[in-house]
Amino acid sequence: MSDCIFCKIIAGEIPSTKVYEDDKILAFNDINPMAPVHVIFIPKEHICCADKIDETNSHIVAHIFEIIPKVAKDLGIDDGYRVVTNCKEPAGQTVFHLHFHLLGGKVLNTDIS
Repeated sequence: MSDCIFCKIIAGEIPSTKVYEDDKILAFNDINPMAPVHVIFIPKEHICCADKIDETNSHIVAHIFEIIPKVAKDLGIDDGYRVVTNCKEPAGQTVFHLHFHLLGGKVLNTDIS
């Protein structure tokens, strides 16, 4: 998708600090971190949001969740971390390319109000 910032990051048109990459996914440091460790995991295939996960692409999401614990361990946060995704604007999604936030490195607030 030509106007998607995450697609541009995947294509190398916008720089990122890569944490992990393979043929299916890319993980990079968030440019506006909300925790000492804040990594964004994205599928290389453009999927707009969690609503669009289906039998044709769910294997990519499964792969992301297989890699997250490995990256968490590599980053030293495997003692506790949070994984978050937002779906659509009312939930706080601002980039409409499915992505998961890996947050850790401190005790995280549990208040969602």
